[in-house]
Amino acid sequence: MPVAQEFSGAVSAERGYTLLELVITLTVLAILVMGTIPMAQNAVQRQKEIRLRETLRQIRNAIDEFKRDSVGACPAGAVTTGNPTAGGGRLPNQQNVPTDPRSRVVIDDCTIFDSENLDRYPPSLDILVEGVTVKQRGITLGGGGLSGPNATELNSTDEVKKVYLRSMPIDPMTGESDWKLRSSYQEADDESWDNINVFDVRSASTGTALNGDKYSDW
Repeated sequence: MPVAQEFSGAVSAERGYTLLELVITLTVLAILVMGTIPMAQNAVQRQKEIRLRETLRQIRNAIDEFKRDSVGACPAGAVTTGNPTAGGGRLPNQQNVPTDPRSRVVIDDCTIFDSENLDRYPPSLDILVEGVTVKQRGITLGGGGLSGPNATELNSTDEVKKVYLRSMPIDPMTGESDWKLRSSYQEADDESWDNINVFDVRSASTGTALNGDKYSDW
């Protein structure tokens, strides 16, 4: 009798799962998988949003840097800026240059500006990648004192090309360089660019961010 009971127990142990148990197990696994999919999707979207904010910051910094380098450049009717250290300042042979010490060069290619672009913002995004011809500013005013390169550098007339962006940025939301541009003469909600200059950029995506904002409003 004990032998028969032992054999019966072995058969029961090898019986495996019932159909109901398998259904319950698969249902639990499906619920877990369905719950993790939105989390994974949100993680991917969040990474794209981080890249978009960083890309917008880089482009806007490049635009601002170009604008700083355009101050004092290309007098009306001039083909080039000329000697960036000559005349017009508080000291002899000193030009009226901006007080912003971050601008060490002045744009020397006046052909990129037309009569409509009075604010001297970049005429296109492409030019930030292609670069422009610049010259040293020389002495700059700032903080109540004078600062600048030494006399040898001031006498230099060498021209160099300055590039503001290494490559054309890609919008992480669209996968293209299809940025919406706005000039300094347009309202923030204008949908079409007037082709005068590039004052600001926005994403061309019509999507909505995780925080509820539209990407095109960033």
